[in-house]
Amino acid sequence: MELKSKPKKIIVGMSGGVDSSVTAALLKEAGFDVVGVMAKFWKEGASKENRCCSVESEKLARLVANKIGIPFYVVNLEKEFKKKVVDYFLKEYKAGNTPNPCVVCNKEIKFGLLMEKAFKMGGDFVATGHYTRLGREIPNPKPQIPTKSKIKNLKPLKLLKGTDEEKDQSYFLWQLNQKQLDKVLFPVGNYTKSQVRKLAEKFGLPTAETPESQEVCFVQNTTNDFLKKYLKTKPGNIVDVDGTVLGQHQGLWFYTIGQRRGLEIPQGPWYVVGKNFKKNILIISKNEKDLLKKEMIVEELNWINPQELPINAEVKIRYKSNLAKAKILDNGKNSVKVIFQKPQKAITSGQSAVFYKKDEVLGGGVIE
Repeated sequence: MELKSKPKKIIVGMSGGVDSSVTAALLKEAGFDVVGVMAKFWKEGASKENRCCSVESEKLARLVANKIGIPFYVVNLEKEFKKKVVDYFLKEYKAGNTPNPCVVCNKEIKFGLLMEKAFKMGGDFVATGHYTRLGREIPNPKPQIPTKSKIKNLKPLKLLKGTDEEKDQSYFLWQLNQKQLDKVLFPVGNYTKSQVRKLAEKFGLPTAETPESQEVCFVQNTTNDFLKKYLKTKPGNIVDVDGTVLGQHQGLWFYTIGQRRGLEIPQGPWYVVGKNFKKNILIISKNEKDLLKKEMIVEELNWINPQELPINAEVKIRYKSNLAKAKILDNGKNSVKVIFQKPQKAITSGQSAVFYKKDEVLGGGVIE
């Protein structure tokens, strides 16, 4: 990373993990004015912790900041996180959907409120440890930092998959817009996870071997355990696809499409294939083919770059699903109809559908 002007101030969102730690170290090594910031998110009571910002995570982030010689600050966003992320999570489950809190957190918190605070601190850019890349039509693509003389005439930015297909996190960023992308950097997006761990070792960072975080950060045990604390039970019938009553459920919000475990119906395995909220009925089937659908409606759209519909694209219906070829047609009222070449399994309302063209994220929306 070669500097051609006054060092820019970059605020790095730090979590104590290896990815954000290496992000900060790379930018510091390149000569930028780097400041580390950790956001404190909501947690259940004083005795519990949020995995993204636990006491141990903060301790590690401070050690990293001290090691690479940058200032480090903690900002409290507990109230905002509760309102924007946790309340959304509960509201969506109560409505029968399966929400994606990480997508909302990225839009509203990490690239929303935290970005606002970064600019108040005099930051020129915000950097995170996400495995994704930006497409900028400028020289020096690796750090992807435009000089001031080039900022005004930049063409629209492209959000691209990370180099590491297994760790790619572009799926979670489909709600970002051009204004946000113009002020964000993803330095580790060009590396694989193993390369990032080697860089951590090279820099002597204490986070080189920190484990991966997989679960929802504010959920201590299982999602159902969490939901049971906040959503009341509402018993109803469990029926098969022919309408035969097989048992009782305690609330439709405790189930998601495609779920197999926890049904406690004999002679299985059974799969959740539908929910009828008007009649408070959970529909299950032994036949996995009942989970297949060839079409879906996607609402609440965000196009990172405007698209003229219809278009052919590849679609992810959940983070770990494979890309599926589909045609995307205008459905009016900021929604589209997605028609897949091959039926897809367990299309789930509330989840994000993200549209790709090769490595580029075109945009996305919420499955109806």
